[in-house]
Amino acid sequence: MISPAACLLYTQDRDLVRRSRAFLRTCTLLRHVEEPDRLTAALQQNNPSVLLIDLRAQESRALLTQVQAEWPRVVIIALGTPQSEPLRDAEQSGVYAAEDLALDRRHFQALVGRALNHVQLLEENDALREEAVPVRAQTSTPAPSPVGSPEETSSKPLSVLRFARVLHRGENVESLMHRVVEGLADAAMVSRVGLFSRVRRSERYRLRAGLHCLPETSELEYRERDPLVRWFELHAHLIARAHLPQVSDLSERQLLRRALDAFGAEVIIPLHAEGRISGWLFFGYRLTGQPFDYSSLEGLMLLADHVSTVLTNARLQEEVVLQKTLAETLLETIPPGIVAVDEEAIIRWFNPTAEAILGIAAADVLGHPVERAGSRLGGALREALETEGSLLPERWIDPKTRRILAVQTRRLLHDRNSLGAVAVIQDLTPEESLRHKQELADRAAFWADLAASMSHEVRNPLVAIKTFAQLLPERFDDPDFRRDFNEIVVQEIERLDRSVTQINNFAHPPELNFQAIDLRSPVKKAVEMVRSRFVHNGFSVEQTLPENLPRVVGDENALAEAFAHLVTNAAEAIFGQPKAQITLSAKPIRDGQHTSGVVVTVRDNGHGISADLKDKIFSPFCTTKARGMGLGLPIVKRTVFDHNGRVDIDSTPNGTSVKVMLPTVENGV
Repeated sequence: MISPAACLLYTQDRDLVRRSRAFLRTCTLLRHVEEPDRLTAALQQNNPSVLLIDLRAQESRALLTQVQAEWPRVVIIALGTPQSEPLRDAEQSGVYAAEDLALDRRHFQALVGRALNHVQLLEENDALREEAVPVRAQTSTPAPSPVGSPEETSSKPLSVLRFARVLHRGENVESLMHRVVEGLADAAMVSRVGLFSRVRRSERYRLRAGLHCLPETSELEYRERDPLVRWFELHAHLIARAHLPQVSDLSERQLLRRALDAFGAEVIIPLHAEGRISGWLFFGYRLTGQPFDYSSLEGLMLLADHVSTVLTNARLQEEVVLQKTLAETLLETIPPGIVAVDEEAIIRWFNPTAEAILGIAAADVLGHPVERAGSRLGGALREALETEGSLLPERWIDPKTRRILAVQTRRLLHDRNSLGAVAVIQDLTPEESLRHKQELADRAAFWADLAASMSHEVRNPLVAIKTFAQLLPERFDDPDFRRDFNEIVVQEIERLDRSVTQINNFAHPPELNFQAIDLRSPVKKAVEMVRSRFVHNGFSVEQTLPENLPRVVGDENALAEAFAHLVTNAAEAIFGQPKAQITLSAKPIRDGQHTSGVVVTVRDNGHGISADLKDKIFSPFCTTKARGMGLGLPIVKRTVFDHNGRVDIDSTPNGTSVKVMLPTVENGV
């Protein structure tokens, strides 16, 4: 587990910072230093490290000289303008590399990678030198243990109880974190305390609260896969600077020392929540200047455990409050009225919409029996409390407000435990008013269309009859005239009779006689009905009717009339076509191994339905024919609807296809 050394960039050029971070994001975490006074502090936090120094920045040449003199383990890469004097001077001063500011991604990544490896070698060499100290030098004078032993309890224990009392007051998590830090500094008697945490798992760990922390600490961020976080997950114990010599693994020792230096800390303690690392606390030097002994570290661990519990509870409470606020806001703002009661039928929730719909103030009914909101509503909610399943919606007119209400009640259960019942109330008054107005408009349009259609259908026969009646006195003795008079008048009277009969049948359809039938029978009957009308047009229909069609539930005569209307429309659509063609087919509708219905398709190769009529073809009296009432397709739609079926029409300039889907016997009964 090796964490790369820190990489610092000193510059005032924001574009250089952006490009450098983009190039190095896979190599290391780049830390930007903008103020010249902060460079030394940043190097103290990150030593050894790689320093990228912009030679155009303020005091860059003086800082370069100072870093070379005071920080020999800092690897310097100078960035400047090619052939410029500052870049030549830097190269001659012995820096690790002097490079052009116009960075090349691959070259820059490789250069910084080598510099980081060089820093790693410096750290390893330092560690090896420490381990190579002769044993006699280590044992000549017994060094006092900086952490003490369990028996050394001379220092005063940390005041955990005093710290706990500070956190009893309820507040939000952010302000709580700041008071936690202040309380820890007081209880542990340290000069510096910081708290790293994350609010959500998708976020990074960053400094949430701190006391006397270094300015650069607030810029540090750690991902969940960062080596420091992984180390906490694997070891789950504190980090103390005095313990570092006891860490045998060199890479771990480097990782922990860098973390302590970056925070300016002497001790880092992980925080746990729900079996995960939720963050960590770090502590600086004690106010006395003495190192932490064994009992002090134990006290810090107790404080950290207490902080973990406090923060976890605060987050849970904040989440509960948030969820409660969201639920209350939702219930108050949704369009339906909501009335909720407990198991004793006492009203516990009455949202503003319910107040407006029922004309009752929530303050007058909350905490009272449900009957105070109305006997009808009370009865529905009490019935819901006694019913295990769902109840059908009810509709009634409120006696107080005269509003038309639709009420759906349901019992509230949680893990099979009853919590009460809820009524969802919808005010249908505006919808009913709109529907009534629409019905009036539709009715007016219906009668207007009917009058126009009737006037057209009646006037033409009457004109013919009137003409012959006027000529009758003059040509009564002409036998040919009397014969023509008889034929034409009878035809026109029959035409009038058909129009009146068609309107009467549309307004008063006969009662349907449903039974299981073979769908081929009404289809063939419809073709024969149409054939007799179009015999002079060379009428023909190509039929594909399989013998194994499942039976459907329907009225044979009504279906025959509906199919006859469709075939008639197809015949009229192809009239005059050079290659007129009508096909009529039927096939079962399969849902896996199950047959759910039968689809009958009537297709022609006419010119199709015009775009301005596609949305109105099922409306009564909508027609483009010189003769006819335009009731054919409306009758088809109503008949299919009465048979629990569906009609789909697909029309293009190359023809029209009408599909009628009817359920089979198993689904139709």
